[in-house]
Amino acid sequence: MTACTVHDPASLNSLRIHPRGSGAKVLLTSVFGPYGRDDEYGSRAVNPMELYHNQVTRVQGVFSLRVFHRSWSLMLIQANIDAPCTCLDFPSLNRFIEEIRNNDYDIVGISSIAPNFHKVKKMCDLIREHLPDATIVVGGHIANMPGLHRQIEADYIVQGDGIRWLRRFLGEDESKPIRHPLMRAGFGLRAVGLNVPTKALNIQATLIPGVGCPIGCNFCSTSAMFGGKGKFVNFYETGDELFDIMCQLEKQMKVRGFFVMDENFLLHRRRALRLLELMRENEKSWELSIFSSADVLKMYTMEQLVGLGVSWIWLGLEGKDSQYGKLKDADTRSLVRTLQSHGIRVLGSSIIGLEEHTPDNIDQAIDYAVSHDTDFHQFMLYMPMPGTPLHSEMSAKGVMLDDSEIDIADVHGQCRFNYRHPHIKHGDETKFLLRAFRRDFEVNGPSILRYYRGPLAGWKRYKNHSERRIRKRFAIGIQGIASVYAGMAWAARRCFKNNSAIFSKSTAWLEEVYSEFGLKARLGAQLIGRAVSFLLRREEKRLAKGRTREPPTFYERNYKETNPTTKVKKAARQIRWVVPHPPLPIR
Repeated sequence: MTACTVHDPASLNSLRIHPRGSGAKVLLTSVFGPYGRDDEYGSRAVNPMELYHNQVTRVQGVFSLRVFHRSWSLMLIQANIDAPCTCLDFPSLNRFIEEIRNNDYDIVGISSIAPNFHKVKKMCDLIREHLPDATIVVGGHIANMPGLHRQIEADYIVQGDGIRWLRRFLGEDESKPIRHPLMRAGFGLRAVGLNVPTKALNIQATLIPGVGCPIGCNFCSTSAMFGGKGKFVNFYETGDELFDIMCQLEKQMKVRGFFVMDENFLLHRRRALRLLELMRENEKSWELSIFSSADVLKMYTMEQLVGLGVSWIWLGLEGKDSQYGKLKDADTRSLVRTLQSHGIRVLGSSIIGLEEHTPDNIDQAIDYAVSHDTDFHQFMLYMPMPGTPLHSEMSAKGVMLDDSEIDIADVHGQCRFNYRHPHIKHGDETKFLLRAFRRDFEVNGPSILRYYRGPLAGWKRYKNHSERRIRKRFAIGIQGIASVYAGMAWAARRCFKNNSAIFSKSTAWLEEVYSEFGLKARLGAQLIGRAVSFLLRREEKRLAKGRTREPPTFYERNYKETNPTTKVKKAARQIRWVVPHPPLPIR
């Protein structure tokens, strides 16, 4: 085992610069697949690479939203170093071996979450075998694992801001402005049994204004990763900087929407309101999908949220009578209804297994979550993830399970606890979690249908708004409602004819669309509905056979390779090559 150093942002001054400096050849990689099946390296069928199907629409079967997301952290780091860098995203084990066998890399960086520990360990061992002189750097949420530096063959474990750390290690200016890469919010979308082309949806661009969350909930590994409560890293401090980046993304990627990957974007109110001013001055009809807490939303009027183009909010609901400060005095059910009435979709996030939860009151907790009738609903177990205050608290109580009682691969929040709960016995948490998903589905219906309620409500409310850009945004937002959505609702009503709740909701949704769009919607519903019914039956058979989905491999370089080896060329035929555009500067 080599000596390994754990670095956080505060310890950069002690970091030695790599001997080759900015001339060092860098490989950045995610862990190898497959991801959505059980194997000896920690892959789990219950924990696939599809975020929504994994944590949100998990039990919705043929109606589950299936989509992949790139490893944005790797793309962001690659765009912000001058050294020759290759990004290998979602490789197979063989493809990873081929890459390190046939290329002389000076630095290999691996990004991972804690459940993929076994994969990271395997990759480090392989790098030592094929690139014995390379420096191995491990980052991401796994860096918060206590004692990780004693368990894997890495040279550095990097916590926090990987851009600043790697720039310093390469001898580059760590304070340079952040260059934003061109990143789509999702790819590989599949819904109701149909693969949907990315271009057909005009998928949003991913926008990363900063990392970390200053609110610092005790269970939040993202907040812990960047220093905990009160700590965060802003890449763009002003609304002017952010507006410039968004204009460039709009122009180069031909998008009008942004998935804002920031734990609490609206918390920085001055920046957000300046962005609103610039959007108004420049007639921007953008849509923003954001993460927010209830207390922060109360800092804005609905007029401001609509003016900013907020069309989707990931909102932490946590649980009834939650003691988290972000939910103090918040009537979240009323808040959700108000947001939806203004055309803003809500993805609610609730926790199963809070310390006060018992077998006797868990149904009450689930019913409370379901009563919000959000457009999507995430359910997660109350999990002390490594590095979080909750993990420290549970460790101090002596209730954490050891390695003989639970595999780290199962510590992901969608299966079982990694500690002894005071009231819920081992195994029951899995049952309760699935009960929550099923209750939400059975009561509120498929999320993919709920998704379209927002644009319709927004259109009806704002189609005559005084600002042309707002009228335009909602006019674009309703495209497809009188055809595709009506067809899906028609097919859902047929599919759920024996479920009175979903049948009634589907009927009500259809009637609302018919009322707004008339004969066009009635014809579209029946014609497209029959096609959707066929797709649903075919998808049901496909899923019954155990078919799973895996993302393709992405291979990106920020430089031109003059003489790639024959073996690499051969391997490249089986993966997706991407030639990244130059990252966006701040003008």
